[in-house]
Amino acid sequence: MPYVRYSSRRKVRRGGPGFAVGWHLAWALAVALAAGALVGSGRLSSGVELAALAVGAVPALVGAGLAMSRVQPARIIALLIWTLAGAVACQMTGGTLGPLAAWCLAPLAAAAAFRRSELLSLGAAGAVAAAALATVGTLLMPLPAPPAGAAPWLSLLSLSTVAVGLGAGLVSLQGQSRRYARTRDEAEAALRELLDNQPQLLMGVYPGGRILEAYGQAPVGLDHREFVGRNLGEMVSRDDRPAVDEALQRAVQDGSAEVAFIPIHDPQGWCVLSLRRMSSIRIVAALRDARAQRARETELEQARASAESQNAGKSRFLANMSHELRTPLNAIMGFSDIMRQRLFGPMSDRYVEYAELVHESGAHLLELINDVLDMSKIEAERFELARETFDARDAVSSVLRLMRGQADRAGIQLRGVLPADPLEADADRRAIKQIALNLVSNALKFTPRNGSVTVTLQGSGEMLELVVADTGVGIAPEDLERLGRPFEQAGDAGQKAAGAGLGLSLVRAFARLHGGEMSIESAVGEGATVTVRMPVLIGPETAAEPEAPPASALSGL
Repeated sequence: MPYVRYSSRRKVRRGGPGFAVGWHLAWALAVALAAGALVGSGRLSSGVELAALAVGAVPALVGAGLAMSRVQPARIIALLIWTLAGAVACQMTGGTLGPLAAWCLAPLAAAAAFRRSELLSLGAAGAVAAAALATVGTLLMPLPAPPAGAAPWLSLLSLSTVAVGLGAGLVSLQGQSRRYARTRDEAEAALRELLDNQPQLLMGVYPGGRILEAYGQAPVGLDHREFVGRNLGEMVSRDDRPAVDEALQRAVQDGSAEVAFIPIHDPQGWCVLSLRRMSSIRIVAALRDARAQRARETELEQARASAESQNAGKSRFLANMSHELRTPLNAIMGFSDIMRQRLFGPMSDRYVEYAELVHESGAHLLELINDVLDMSKIEAERFELARETFDARDAVSSVLRLMRGQADRAGIQLRGVLPADPLEADADRRAIKQIALNLVSNALKFTPRNGSVTVTLQGSGEMLELVVADTGVGIAPEDLERLGRPFEQAGDAGQKAAGAGLGLSLVRAFARLHGGEMSIESAVGEGATVTVRMPVLIGPETAAEPEAPPASALSGL
């Protein structure tokens, strides 16, 4: 049978089948003993009366078996059998005027024995039906009359079994009902205690805002008993009342809503009201004191604003310093270039070598400063794309020509795969060149001698796709997650010393400024493939031909 559970420690089982089984067996035993006594005393011989007693015992035996079932239909079947048996036994002994007429009430007694109040109406209906059948039989058919000596004893048997059985069933049903009532009271008390001590204030509210009931802890300065009968608007500051009214309407229309407000009794307080529709005329509301939560949110907001201010200050500092450094650096590179070309007279080879090193170092430093300047502008959201229409192949081709010498000196094969047809793009030419330059430079840095770097440019619809694949050392999974963030590097100490970790972060930033994205695929020892896709094409759809690129597309690379 199902449980009535009202706490995690106590369970009360609803009435089991034990009483009903015992009741049915006691009925059958009483009928059997009475039949044996009447036969033994000679007051009753085998015949219709003895068969009627057997009919009265059959539903008791069948009902004992059905009572052990936990399903409701089994009990209903048992009551139907009691109804039929009571009517038949009554008919066999003279109908409603016979000694077993009281057995027409047996269905009601059996219903009480099952200790289910919902079965009492069915048992009463069965008793009425059995009496009606017996009455019809008495009026329409000639019925046998029982022996005069056995009739009083049969009447005593029917009356006693029905009276005792009905009385025992009703007493047991009443006792169980009291236990159920006590259990419900305890469960209600425990639930009410739980509701009164839970940290929020739960309320039943009309859509207009009138509070029907309230349980739990009210915000500081209020008593939940003062809420019942009042309107929510009476507890809300004047400025926040329209927001609360709107939340009530939204809860009725959408099913739920949430609103925060300042309580009228505490101008420094802060409450959050959560609403959920129960029906068209009832809303359940949960009110909690959110003063601490608001204080934490304020602290977090202040911390975020402070961090953003510091980050913006850092970006402005880097931008200003980059501008300040470029001026003397351009002079250093210009003078060193004059010296290495001997424009104002001869100079020893050693000094020329020194001038070459100064120029190379200055170029490297200028490249680093430009990267820092671009990244600081992007982080400060001050970088503006200079969009123009151009052939994307030209930008990539110029990068391949520029990096050809570095690839040859490193013993790396640099290969370009470009389509034969133009790829007209609406983009920032310098940003596209910077993307290709950073990717190729990065690939050459991580590719050993006799390796290869392949640059593929292709278009599909409005999407321009640049793929740079190398046969280098690859990237470890833990490094792959970090790459693309400013100043993050991978590889050994020598490879990290070759840059500042801004190349891939600039590639990703430039791609996103164009509405695109960068992705990296790599495994240690298997090289790396970086793909940049940007929706910048404005011409017809074109595609690369990697298997047999036209000579004209690769000429001069």
